[in-house]
Amino acid sequence: MSNQEEIYAKVSSILEELFEIDPGQITPEANLYQDLDIDSIDAVDLVVELKKMTGKKIKPEDFKAVRTVQDVVVEVENLLSKG
Repeated sequence: MSNQEEIYAKVSSILEELFEIDPGQITPEANLYQDLDIDSIDAVDLVVELKKMTGKKIKPEDFKAVRTVQDVVVEVENLLSKG
């Protein structure tokens, strides 16, 4: 996974499979909490899946500012770029 499109596709897939979210609702601008009804427990599950996906340790503080699907993509890209 090297670019935002690939990361976005994977994140979308996780949202669909893990939380049974309609693919039509998932857009880069979609707010995880308001638009997609993800709560704090779901957010922890999402971080666990992202950790599996990236193979990187994810610090909760890295995801404190995440609000939209695009924010998740950017954070994952940042994690992957740290090598």
